[in-house]
Amino acid sequence: MSTITALRGAVLTGRRPAVAARAGWVALFAVLLGLAVLASVALGTRVVGWDAVQDGVAHALGWRTGASAADAVEAAAVEKRVPRTLLAMLVGAALGLSGAVMQGVTRNPLADPGLLGVTTGASLAVVASIAYLGVSSAAVQTWIAIGGAAGSAAFVYAVGSLGRGGATPLKLALAGSATSAAFVSLISVVMLPRQDLVNQFRFWQIGGVGGATFERIGPILPFLAVGLLFSLSTARGLNSLALGDDLAAGLGERTGRTRSVAFVGSVVLCGAATAMAGPIAFVGLLVPHSVRLLIGVDHRWLLPASALVGAVLLTVADVVGRVIARPEEIDVGVVTAFIGAPLFIWIVRRQRVRSL
Repeated sequence: MSTITALRGAVLTGRRPAVAARAGWVALFAVLLGLAVLASVALGTRVVGWDAVQDGVAHALGWRTGASAADAVEAAAVEKRVPRTLLAMLVGAALGLSGAVMQGVTRNPLADPGLLGVTTGASLAVVASIAYLGVSSAAVQTWIAIGGAAGSAAFVYAVGSLGRGGATPLKLALAGSATSAAFVSLISVVMLPRQDLVNQFRFWQIGGVGGATFERIGPILPFLAVGLLFSLSTARGLNSLALGDDLAAGLGERTGRTRSVAFVGSVVLCGAATAMAGPIAFVGLLVPHSVRLLIGVDHRWLLPASALVGAVLLTVADVVGRVIARPEEIDVGVVTAFIGAPLFIWIVRRQRVRSL
């Protein structure tokens, strides 16, 4: 057992901060999330005071039903921001964790739900189900999104595995980009003849958390819980997979089972997030890279930390989109794209991906 533990730890020695340092980073991420939540309920087209924040949150959560001592308009604005803030946290955490798991499963630093075509696959499935089947239930749409995400992920991985060298980072990125472009075109084919769908999904297709309600958030919570449990349960297995499949199997790791559980967890998270907020890109790519630089490559720390930082990133991006475009707002998907595109180029250059 000591030999197995030592070999498993070999992959972690490149950058492995002390436990206290990693715990400190996780605590800092939690504090930043708390600050982001406060900013999200207080800032927007109208900046509100602390009394209005307290009163609006209490009303939104059903803790208080009496008359408000604070300004009624400000309290009402806060009350509408609470489910929006909750959705941004949930979607950001789901995408950050999903990206970290995908990168661990494929050992591919470019793996990301958006870049690998997973989110566009989920989007195509949702749009097609509404256009041709008239699906309106949030729970059913989530199931359909998960199915579309799973099919897209399997297709991209199969295409990227063809040829010499198997599923290299470059081939997966190219296969994902081509698949995403094809799915976006198919979404347009489905939507353009239907003006009602164009008006309904033009903002959803960009990716955003506006208009969130507790009634629509509720149905996705079980899916997010399942995806979270499946993903976190593979942390040790992902550490073993980082050694290579042959060595991991020699150490007793059931590589097929680990990949399957991790795949299900990441796809469920991505599908549920896409069904609610639309295809939001780059969160699953940027968050794991940033966290890995700070706390190392141990997935027992990397996965929960990625969920926290993903929640922080999307919540802050939503606040930025509301503040810089007053009295209008910029969808969170646009903000993350502006942040993610240049950082993606930097990551590609840093990793020095080899062409075939």
